[in-house]
Amino acid sequence: MRPSFILAAILSTTAAAAIAQTATPPAQKPAATKSAAIHPAAAKGDAPEIGTFGFDMAGRDTSVPPGDDFFDYVSGTWVKNTQIPADRSSYGMFHKLQDLSREQTRTILDEQMRQAGSKSGDFYASFLDEAAVNAKGVAPVKPWIAAIKAAPTKEALAAEAGRMERRGVESFFGTYVNQDDKDPETYAVVFGQAGLGLPDRDYYLKDDAKLAANRTAYQAYLAKMLTLAGEADAEARAAAVMKLEHDIAEAHWSRVDSRDADKVYNKMTFDELAAKAPGYDWAGYFKAAGIPTDAPLIVAQPSAFTGEAKVWADAPLPVLKDHLLLRMLSSYARYLPKAFDDTRFAFYGTELAGTPEQQARWKRGVDLVSSQIGEDLGRVYVARYFPPESKAAADALVRNIIAAMGERLKKLEWMAPETKQKALAKLAAFTPKIGYPDKWRDYSALEIRRDDLVGNVARANEFEFQRNLNKIGQPIDRGEWFMTPMTINAYANPTMNEIVFPAAILQAPFFDPKADPAVNYGAIGVVIGHEISHHFDDQGRKYDATGKLTDWWTPQDVERFKTFTDRLVAQFDAYEPLPGQHVQGALTLGENIADLAGLTVAYDAYQLSLAGKKPPVLDGTTGQQRFYLGYGQVWRTKYREPALRQQLLSDPHAPGMQRTDTVRNIDAWYDAFGARPGQKLYLTKDQRVRIW
Repeated sequence: MRPSFILAAILSTTAAAAIAQTATPPAQKPAATKSAAIHPAAAKGDAPEIGTFGFDMAGRDTSVPPGDDFFDYVSGTWVKNTQIPADRSSYGMFHKLQDLSREQTRTILDEQMRQAGSKSGDFYASFLDEAAVNAKGVAPVKPWIAAIKAAPTKEALAAEAGRMERRGVESFFGTYVNQDDKDPETYAVVFGQAGLGLPDRDYYLKDDAKLAANRTAYQAYLAKMLTLAGEADAEARAAAVMKLEHDIAEAHWSRVDSRDADKVYNKMTFDELAAKAPGYDWAGYFKAAGIPTDAPLIVAQPSAFTGEAKVWADAPLPVLKDHLLLRMLSSYARYLPKAFDDTRFAFYGTELAGTPEQQARWKRGVDLVSSQIGEDLGRVYVARYFPPESKAAADALVRNIIAAMGERLKKLEWMAPETKQKALAKLAAFTPKIGYPDKWRDYSALEIRRDDLVGNVARANEFEFQRNLNKIGQPIDRGEWFMTPMTINAYANPTMNEIVFPAAILQAPFFDPKADPAVNYGAIGVVIGHEISHHFDDQGRKYDATGKLTDWWTPQDVERFKTFTDRLVAQFDAYEPLPGQHVQGALTLGENIADLAGLTVAYDAYQLSLAGKKPPVLDGTTGQQRFYLGYGQVWRTKYREPALRQQLLSDPHAPGMQRTDTVRNIDAWYDAFGARPGQKLYLTKDQRVRIW
């Protein structure tokens, strides 16, 4: 399980996985180039990387009025001329940067493979040696298979589940260590619902023809995995596991309920958890996983735990064994012989996301090492690709946008003065983290062997699991990062009251020191504003300046805020990217609030940066127009239909098309592009949603 704050990122784990194309089930974790061509700040000359001022003018479709479809106006020709690569389920500017980051990281790893004692180099080499992986067959996981099959009782199997959790395999429940939301100076063990191989409970429960086809394909996938592992009677056993997961899905909470910070905060003792979810051997699980029973516990979905524990208690032991066996095989298929890897990709990559081809092995190897021991690479990456001038420029942007947010808060008419002062205090207490951590993670105790891919993955997972358990009872590590410098993403962490921007996202088209400031403010500026405003969205607003989950708004403020957010939910509910399938306004609310606020405060910051000067007209565009073009360029995305369907069903972020059209709520956008009554995006002033 990932910490819940990662849902307050510019991209969720689902979308980030689509970029990385690792096709990880939702319950699981996730040639030399000249530096002048790799980072704009290191480039020669004065030209921006994209277009004449940082925006691709040729990508527009000017036959489409901006007031009818701003996404098409900004990106319509780009969409028509862009082919989604065969190894992608979607393609856009985030993917463009992911490709760049991978190439950069590959250069480092190719060098490190030639260095004796390099953990990253040896890990990468162990993945690239496909012949060795194929030659070993299933031998690396045979001891795990034997232990699962030999478990004589459900109690023994729960202990095996605890051991598999340490290796990165979730079974019925998932766990991680995070700050206690109501006591943010203390670490707690957080438990969340798990146990499903399909992306969401709706895949099991909804009466929908496409989802029914997904279910049929998933059951066939389970059967094939059992067959590849040498197991008999695979089809009947897969059907039984499918029925088991259906029962688990019936106990699961919805994603909308699971993003509610108040609902998912349920602090318990070990004894209270055992009483809440009887029928599961929690003592055996905790002991095997190494979780101290006296640690503070938070259970995200208590009724789901009650329901899942009952499913466990009622299910036959052989079916439970098969479920854990299949969870392990699915998690480790990428590190097993090609037949396992291909089978896994055929389902998660092609069936669920529509991706025709598996990505090149080197790309997947880069992603693996980056995700498992990324800070081992990060130090080199930053030194090579993130020069001090880029960090300084990003720092200045962040300061400007925080200042603009402060001015917005001061002028709010709907917020009570006492709440406003607390909001300003929260903003003043922000910790921005730019580029990379001040202190790098120490991997010296982690054993990595060039000839042991499965062992490397298992040991890296156990190393990270134990590193997190070791936090319990210790002071909060406020310097910790939850993304690597090579990550194309950013996040807001409410319990730390921080905003975090990895080095890799601070590149064109998001940020280019040589681009026109309007484009930078519209692109990375809005991303920065997005993350700042997450601390004031419908969930982030519940955390105070210290990171504590508490009621610090007046009831009247909450009610007024809800009138705005209800209108935003309705606005996004009306979008229908696929026939019969709408954006879920309630699920995507936090991200939609953040986009709206990010646009608002970044535009204010851009105006402040002009210091009263009128920006030049460039290629026939005003500064005001270039700001919104920069924003639209970031969200250029083209989807395969299955990937878009999956995003609409399970992702807390709206698709790029609808995120682009958020501009319809901004008065300055109407001034810039002249949208008028009768056009599809046009909203009267009283219909426009204004929060901050």
